[in-house]
Amino acid sequence: MVTFPLLRQCDIARRQICLPQRQTTATRRQVDPLRLHRARNVLAKVSAGDQAAVKAAYWNIFDLTELGDDATPGQQLVDSVQRRIDAFAETWGGRYPAAVKCLLSDRQSLTTYLRFPLEHHKRVRHSNFIERTFGETRRRVKVIGRFPGETSCVSLVWAVLDRASRGWRGFTMTSKGLRILQDLRRALLHPPTQLHPTDDPALASVTEAA
Repeated sequence: MVTFPLLRQCDIARRQICLPQRQTTATRRQVDPLRLHRARNVLAKVSAGDQAAVKAAYWNIFDLTELGDDATPGQQLVDSVQRRIDAFAETWGGRYPAAVKCLLSDRQSLTTYLRFPLEHHKRVRHSNFIERTFGETRRRVKVIGRFPGETSCVSLVWAVLDRASRGWRGFTMTSKGLRILQDLRRALLHPPTQLHPTDDPALASVTEAA
């Protein structure tokens, strides 16, 4: 049985988002945050004279070295990098609106990996793993011709990834990292339920009376 994924990576093609999204609605989505790909797209819309400065500013967005011990995976780290994206947009938006729009279009996906353990960032912030399985997927699909349904297609893709994952190396599992993954899985799949909405007038009147 394939474990429900916490992170779903898609390549640049937007059409690839739709098929698995209905099967994994609670999964964190990381689309084209292949930061190198996004950098190339941004720089393609910048004049040659400013490319060095824009490139340095772009990569500074994701540089966590200056945060030191404060670089703790989670929403606060995501918010910190999102503020850097805002600063980048404010600096360069006037001169290169198309470049800034290219960055902002997937700003949430670009920071998805920051919710995962720091030791995993180098592995999950790119799509090398899935790119290496494309050839195997195409080979298997070629002999099928046509899938009977969406579920069978997704099942085959997951089976290919499951087989490929047996040879993957480089993911360090620490007790702290495992706790982060467990908390993330719990937040995604079993979010807390608010029994009484805070904006309920009846509840508010009871609270005031007390």
